[in-house]
Amino acid sequence: MNVPADLKYTKDHEWLKVEGEQAYIGITDHAQHELGDIVFIEVETVGETLGKHESFGTIEAVKTVSDIFMPVGGEVLEFNEELVTTPEIINQDPYGKGWVIRIKFSDAGEMAGLLDAAQYQALIG
Repeated sequence: MNVPADLKYTKDHEWLKVEGEQAYIGITDHAQHELGDIVFIEVETVGETLGKHESFGTIEAVKTVSDIFMPVGGEVLEFNEELVTTPEIINQDPYGKGWVIRIKFSDAGEMAGLLDAAQYQALIG
């Protein structure tokens, strides 16, 4: 299972890549593998400010629909529009082209509660 060292992770299987005062968020390789073929993703929170652990959208696979949660609080700046027509990008490249949203986080201190790669690897076994 691919667990890049430069990202932060949640116990709910989201990842966070910090770039300055902004961050990209997506689901982990483990999560996409567990979900199976992703067929639809919905994010209607662009422009909204959400708190840590709040749902920012849903991801639909052939067998299930799951909420996707904010690893840290912040304003949702952008949704990866490529996912509208090709949601399977998440299955193919979850840490690259398969990012889901870009945010401006409100409190960098909230990142202290996230997992590093080694901790996340231990969580998923």
